[in-house]
Amino acid sequence: MHLRHRHTKIRIYSRKKKHTGNTDVKQRIWGILSEESLLGRITSRLWILFGANVLFVLFSLPVVTAGPAWVALYTVCLKTLRVDDSLNPIKEFWKGFCLNFKQALIGFLGFLLIAAVLVLDIMFVARTQSVMRLFRYPVYVLTGIVLLILFHVIPVMAAFADSLRALIRNGIYFAAKNPVRAVLILALNAGPMIWTYMDVVRLPLYAFLWTSFGFSSIAMICSRLLLKDFEQYLPDIDIREEADQPETGESETGE
Repeated sequence: MHLRHRHTKIRIYSRKKKHTGNTDVKQRIWGILSEESLLGRITSRLWILFGANVLFVLFSLPVVTAGPAWVALYTVCLKTLRVDDSLNPIKEFWKGFCLNFKQALIGFLGFLLIAAVLVLDIMFVARTQSVMRLFRYPVYVLTGIVLLILFHVIPVMAAFADSLRALIRNGIYFAAKNPVRAVLILALNAGPMIWTYMDVVRLPLYAFLWTSFGFSSIAMICSRLLLKDFEQYLPDIDIREEADQPETGESETGE
């Protein structure tokens, strides 16, 4: 009887230990799959990038609305970096699209006009056989400067609320403030597009990458590069009130 009683205790102890082990495994699994875990943050960030990128492509199909869609894409990226990875990219994209529609539309149409003039100049100079061909280099430099300003005005427009003239001036200010970063942003935006245009063989692969994560990934990297300077002029975010108030600040830079 004494041996049986001891054996029974051992069996009861073994069952409790096994049950505790299963509970620990379940807790670890749920911890890995939770939103606060590393996997949860990665999947949330991927969902934001994918959702914002698809919306940007769809809203850019009419071409003239590409400017407001671009600003809305940066609105999602900047808010993701400032708040957290749990925001709804569809809701934030639509909010940024509507909030900046007029200014972004006018500014982007102006850029398209300037770009058309520069493209015609490049085509004209490239076809000439005289000394006029030397003028293509200043045209290339001017094109790079226009693109550099554009790639800074778009995120500035997403972050600040001001007149169009002030936003353009502040875009130039942020570009001139850090020339190395400005050149890097220019390369990040223009480089992949030029590579895609030149490598026609892999065009289907590039089309898939652009429509899934390409534009939003570049916007997220550029937003991270600019956010440190932006936050000096942006108001602090109250996460409890963030859902009801857009993330815009009065732009006082460059004055």
